[in-house]
Amino acid sequence: MIAKLKRLMVMGLIGLALVQPLAALADEDDDGDHDRARDLYEHGEIKGLAKILDIVRAKTPGDVVAVDLIRLGGKWVYRFQIIVADGRRKIVDVDADAGVIMGGGEGD
Repeated sequence: MIAKLKRLMVMGLIGLALVQPLAALADEDDDGDHDRARDLYEHGEIKGLAKILDIVRAKTPGDVVAVDLIRLGGKWVYRFQIIVADGRRKIVDVDADAGVIMGGGEGD
């Protein structure tokens, strides 16, 4: 029952992320992050979260539990935390402009 509830909650969060694809924040301390992400998307500097999610799901199946938009090495990067089938957490970084996974998924 708890596993079903957890899965339902995660699916709800993913659904919310798909409805609000630019809710990923570049810096959690800055109130203008949502606006910055929207501006980056509108100016074609990053791809929408829904498109990136498809790429991540194809490479690393599991439950997405967190998504952040960060600046890394001069690029905007979507950072996903994913719980895979064996219960481990993987970090997957995706170039937000090119839409390609950067390196391999890392376990924590």
